[in-house]
Amino acid sequence: MATRTIAGKNVEVNEEGFMTNPVEWTKEIAVELANEEGVGELTAAHWKIIDYARDTAMKNGGAAPTLRNITTNAGVTTKELFALFPKGPAKKVARVAGLGKPEGCV
Repeated sequence: MATRTIAGKNVEVNEEGFMTNPVEWTKEIAVELANEEGVGELTAAHWKIIDYARDTAMKNGGAAPTLRNITTNAGVTTKELFALFPKGPAKKVARVAGLGKPEGCV
């Protein structure tokens, strides 16, 4: 497993750059990853989705939620999710939230 320094903290990442230990995640790391992903400044709407993804993952053995799960249960439409996390929102949400790649993402 590789390590990487994000927001001044060394964290474990896989070959695709996803964090492998969600416990190492911090909000500062999320901000830096969001900038890397082209998401920009994280608003309250972003944090609502990030918090939902982390809560869901902790209840489901660490598995990041899928796009359908997020849009069905987090109170956000698909259009809104794509506006907040453009070009692959489920994957970007998982990465920014310090989770692994969601099942079904290519």
